[in-house]
Amino acid sequence: MDTRSILAPVQSRSPVQRLRPRDRAVVATRLSERPVIAAGSISGYGPIFNAGVIIHDGRYHLFARAVRDGYRPNPRTGPGEPRFLDYVSDLLSFTSRDGLDYRFQKVLHRSEPGAIFEDPRVQTVTSGGEPHFLLSYTNVPARETGKTWRAAICELHYGEGEFTIGPDPIIGPDGVPNKDVVLCNLEGGRIALIQRLEQNIWPQQSIQLAIFDTLDDIWATTPEFWQHYMDTLADQIIIAPRPGSNGVGAGAPPLLVEGELVFFYHERDGKNIYTTRVALLDERSGRVKALLPEPILGPELAWELHGDVDNVIFVQGAQLCSNGTIYLTYGAADRHVGAASLDANAVLAALHG
Repeated sequence: MDTRSILAPVQSRSPVQRLRPRDRAVVATRLSERPVIAAGSISGYGPIFNAGVIIHDGRYHLFARAVRDGYRPNPRTGPGEPRFLDYVSDLLSFTSRDGLDYRFQKVLHRSEPGAIFEDPRVQTVTSGGEPHFLLSYTNVPARETGKTWRAAICELHYGEGEFTIGPDPIIGPDGVPNKDVVLCNLEGGRIALIQRLEQNIWPQQSIQLAIFDTLDDIWATTPEFWQHYMDTLADQIIIAPRPGSNGVGAGAPPLLVEGELVFFYHERDGKNIYTTRVALLDERSGRVKALLPEPILGPELAWELHGDVDNVIFVQGAQLCSNGTIYLTYGAADRHVGAASLDANAVLAALHG
């Protein structure tokens, strides 16, 4: 299963690089001044954002979170109150030949009443000698259930030009908020599961790691395993927020570039501005070998600065293309999907610098 692009290199409509190279060592270039998928572009839905992507069978397959029409701001703004009412999101799939012009394919997954399907990521992982397409996402139950959000990982199956979704087992410790889950292979075929478990004792949100031999081991974890994991949570952290930042979390699944694992993650700074940063992970341990000192992408265009949640760039998809660039998909202000690219060799050089 080869997910590297066999397509012609993505051609930008009007490439946008707002930050000059001297401002940052590595800067992503937006592939368009406009969203590649805009809010309201699909009947029955408003915001369409936070999309994962994979290149397969000669096409870009994009999976986005879409909010159904009819949601509205919550007039009550007290602690614990949701930002919006009647806010329900489903999973939509799109396809494209060039990574710019996307065609709506279908509703891949409809949420239960009152529930929210958040932030899909798609990745290819080998387990038991076989490749698997996996979709990871955050499952947010209906508010009246009193249950917290949890992470889920399900298999995707491909046939006749489209993906279908399999059962979606919840993973992680019961009752502990968990999100921003991505997976990748390490040396020897082991599987790294990167996540963001949250406890009240942690004032900031961090990125943690768990390593398994097979996918079945992930789905078969016991309460005892997770209890030990939570008891040693500080030892599992691979990226903590920088001083003055409020939190970090996975962006796109780690991407294999020239035999090295490049990991795009998000950071929410002290002003609640979301930017994208890059780490180099050790292919044996899954731990961080290097971090770029500055973000590669941050909100700058009007539709990235203003929306349902202002000042958000949220990368969730990363694919290595045949022309040596990394193709990125990102959510903007919880309203739209944008696309950007980055020179793969420049990223590696900066991480090794």
